[in-house]
Amino acid sequence: MSGCSIRGAHVDDAAALIDIERRASALLQGHPAHALFSAHTLPADIHAAAADAGRSFVATLQGQPVGYALYARVDDTAHLLQMDVDPAFGRRGIGRALLEHACNAAAADGLRQMTLTTLNDVPWNARFYASAGFVTLAEHEWTPHLRGVIAEERALGFPMQLRVAMARRLAAVS
Repeated sequence: MSGCSIRGAHVDDAAALIDIERRASALLQGHPAHALFSAHTLPADIHAAAADAGRSFVATLQGQPVGYALYARVDDTAHLLQMDVDPAFGRRGIGRALLEHACNAAAADGLRQMTLTTLNDVPWNARFYASAGFVTLAEHEWTPHLRGVIAEERALGFPMQLRVAMARRLAAVS
């Protein structure tokens, strides 16, 4: 992650982060989920709320955003809403640094678990998260919140046979 730094997101970062999400979704060209991902981005108000709550983080290179991660607090669990790195800056450890930063922030926020949903057949999705300590959850392990997320994704038309829910225990911060 040479030359990059991570900072808390600002409310006015939303447009730049949405642009990063759009560029990252282009990597899915040819995948059954591409049309859906390219048509839907995380809304600006969600970015703003996460920034206000201190739950959104931006990787910058020479002051310009090149990636971000944000999570929501759901009861005593953090849920990774979105994480993207501009493809022009991929494979440099930025995504892993952002993920660790978000997990550490969630642990400092008193949360003991980070959950997420992702594609199971894309190397930079489920395999990446597994390499960072996330495990795939069986349906009986889903929290009520995860069930709601899965239901929303299904209603949007996501190819659910390609989606998985994952979780990682977070270390307690003293």
